[in-house]
Amino acid sequence: MKLPFEGKKTSTGQLSTNEDALLALEKHHPIAAKILDYRELAKLKSTYVDALPEMINKKTGRVHTTFRQHIAATGRLASDNPNLQNIPIRTDRGKKIREAFVPRDENHILLSADYSQIELRLVAELSGDENMIEAFKNKLDIHTATAAKVFNVDEKDVTKEMRYKAKSVNFGIIYGQGAFGLAENLGISRGEAKTIIDNYKKQFPGIQKYMDDTISFAKTNGYVETLMGRKRWLKDITSANFTVRGFAERNAINAPIQGSAADMIKVAMIQIHNWLNQEKLKTRMILQVHDELLFDVPNNELQLVQTEIKTLMENALPLSIPVVVESGIGNNWLEAH
Repeated sequence: MKLPFEGKKTSTGQLSTNEDALLALEKHHPIAAKILDYRELAKLKSTYVDALPEMINKKTGRVHTTFRQHIAATGRLASDNPNLQNIPIRTDRGKKIREAFVPRDENHILLSADYSQIELRLVAELSGDENMIEAFKNKLDIHTATAAKVFNVDEKDVTKEMRYKAKSVNFGIIYGQGAFGLAENLGISRGEAKTIIDNYKKQFPGIQKYMDDTISFAKTNGYVETLMGRKRWLKDITSANFTVRGFAERNAINAPIQGSAADMIKVAMIQIHNWLNQEKLKTRMILQVHDELLFDVPNNELQLVQTEIKTLMENALPLSIPVVVESGIGNNWLEAH
């Protein structure tokens, strides 16, 4: 069709048809959007719509996942066969899949309890950065507060675009993202991305210090650790290869954050399980998806359970800043979340 090509070629020199390449072609021809649509639908159909009903256990009439503790190096649980942790949530079509997950009968309801921005709260805790701690203590919207600092404007003057850029930096920092990565993410020039990151580091000096100190600690000791003292060993942290070492450095920054979040929810799960048994309740914890727990709750237990689960989750790993858990209920998983 002789369409202009704006993507990267594949390793064999072919023109790529990956998502980025097709997105770039959208403005030149409607076929690109149709291919992207087809791919999304085909993936949802094959991975979930066709596959999940085949996995229903004949004895229980339910789908059962297997959780593995030894897959993710960060310590997070991994869900397998089927993987219920990657049920889509960002697209409208993907969300429809969640509607298929329902309580056991009309006398039960689903309860979802979710840690709010837990990784950023852990960044504030681990770094001790005063500006970020203050934002969380004052219950500000963290991305708006960040944007106000980075772009040097009042919070009321923060635009949607400023907040979006600040949100990208907040999450990018966790993964050791530099100016190049931020520029790619936001579709801005590398110069503008560098300015945003430089301003961010000036306004949140504790975060830069955390990053530097963590890498230095890892190089000296060969590991980093979570708030609970669980170690992540990094054998490549002193590698002579720049790329290999850079990857280990990004892991060094990220592991204490993601690892502490993993520890926190696991402690919460154990405490909730023990409490449900102790109180002889019929509520069942049925799923963990990273920072979210899902429960199948008899209607007459809902009020008691919703309050106590929130309390147990918020206090599982006490921090110097408030930990916030948001919960929702519904007749399907999408409604509850």
